[in-house]
Amino acid sequence: MEQITRIGMDTSKNVFQLHGVDAAERPVLRKRLTRREMIRFFEKLQPTVVAIEACGSAHHWARLLGSFGHEVKLIAPQLAKPYVKRGKNDAADAEALCEAMNRPSMRFVPAKGAEQQAALMLVGMRTRLIKKRTQLANAIRGFAAEFGIAAATGMCRIEPLLDRIAAEETIPELARDLFALHGQEYAQLQHEIKRIEAKVMEWHRNDECSQRLARIPGVGPIGASLLMMKAPDPRMFKSGRDFAAWIGLTPRDHSTAGKLRLGSITRAGDELLRSTLVVGATAVVQHARRTGGRNASPWLLGLLERKKPKLVAVALANKIARIAWKLMVSGDQYRKADTPSAVAA
Repeated sequence: MEQITRIGMDTSKNVFQLHGVDAAERPVLRKRLTRREMIRFFEKLQPTVVAIEACGSAHHWARLLGSFGHEVKLIAPQLAKPYVKRGKNDAADAEALCEAMNRPSMRFVPAKGAEQQAALMLVGMRTRLIKKRTQLANAIRGFAAEFGIAAATGMCRIEPLLDRIAAEETIPELARDLFALHGQEYAQLQHEIKRIEAKVMEWHRNDECSQRLARIPGVGPIGASLLMMKAPDPRMFKSGRDFAAWIGLTPRDHSTAGKLRLGSITRAGDELLRSTLVVGATAVVQHARRTGGRNASPWLLGLLERKKPKLVAVALANKIARIAWKLMVSGDQYRKADTPSAVAA
């Protein structure tokens, strides 16, 4: 076992496939271990480099194996897939991870700490509750439409809608009882969402960088918290453009024969972070259109004259990401772009 220089490990809930090579790149380890056997194996093994696919529980294994003295490198699945020679099985995946980690240009996913994952669990729970509330609100509207009752759009209209239904005597008693049960569930969801958002705000107030990011128009406390929780060390990126590309806010490049062909945004990175930035940018664009461009930057107004609002919102989200990267790296405060000392991304 002293000859092993690096190991690729394909993980699952209970079965772990290992593929190790020596200094001459010869395979010297091919093992299929259970969860307990894998832990005992790495406890006794001399410190080495281990590659794991960045998937569910990967950060936990990175922390655990790191505590044994091993250097753990997490690889995104899409970057390891090209090294699978043929077919799809655990042994081939482990070998591909072992091969991919040795490439000079390979990019690795930073391992998250337990506190960072707890914070991500917080925003994940908020997202799940909001989706559940939206689903319930749509169900209430759909059932109400069956009895000829409609309400204006918006979550703020759901409770008045339930009050109208409760007072409508033409609706059968059974239906009114069921609407009352929906109302109780909706109220419970509202209460849980407020509790979770209070915890998010508490986390935001305790983070100095998050408070600085929240001052960027279109970011706010939720967007700033997500940027701090989900983004890796900003110094890993060479520029704000690289950071925006990591989020997935840059055009997809499909150029060939010297012809530049750019498509829609790549949608790489984290979906929740990207969508939050786009929603915030959309709010800024809508405000600029409603107010006739008051307090809006000349860049934004010029873009609105040439492009559709949705395209402008995505472009603005890209710019917000670059500004956020600059603030995280430099530690500066946000200042309006029209000031001489404005922060440039």
